[in-house]
Amino acid sequence: MRLPFPLTPEPDAASAERGRLLFAGPIEFLKGVVAMDGMPPADRAEVCFAGRSNVGKSSLINALTGRKALARASNTPGRTQEINFFTAGDAHYLVDLPGYGFAQAPKPIVEKWQALLKAYLSGRPNLRRAFVLVDTRHGIKDVDHEIMALLDKSAVTFQVVMTKADKIKAADHAAVLDQVRGELARHPAAYPEIVLTSAEKGDGIPTLRAIVAALT
Repeated sequence: MRLPFPLTPEPDAASAERGRLLFAGPIEFLKGVVAMDGMPPADRAEVCFAGRSNVGKSSLINALTGRKALARASNTPGRTQEINFFTAGDAHYLVDLPGYGFAQAPKPIVEKWQALLKAYLSGRPNLRRAFVLVDTRHGIKDVDHEIMALLDKSAVTFQVVMTKADKIKAADHAAVLDQVRGELARHPAAYPEIVLTSAEKGDGIPTLRAIVAALT
């Protein structure tokens, strides 16, 4: 019987090459946005990356783009409050959303960020997919449901990307994936495949590149 939310299969040679070429091309930081009137034109396909603090989002974006310091991590949850836009060639935006699950951010900052996030998710007609990052060591937590519920409400398709898959034994992957699949069943906007990645080892990176390249 086919599992709900199976792992995304490895791309075929042609799809893998499209993904490689996209991320081997020019990728540049465009701007950091703190309000909707600062958003760039919605003139190309856009994907965004969301994840709770310390999930490994910056490491994954850097591995995906092959740049060591394109996305910068903050050791203080909630410090980065900008939505950061990057251009990938002439046809894609890559968008790095601030980490959520604020352990140390003041309440007004959290509220301001939440309002901006809601406006962004509901106001970008070119947003093709959100990638929600989940730490393989921990699975989906309550704070992840908040962003997923917001994506449901905004009718934005989101796909779970499991990070740090190399940090637990391969034999333990099944139990974590079972938990994630059960939690995703609660969310109608969830894309029905999961990507398992390791930024350190490069696992799943060609698959994720091919997915992004196919979104036009």
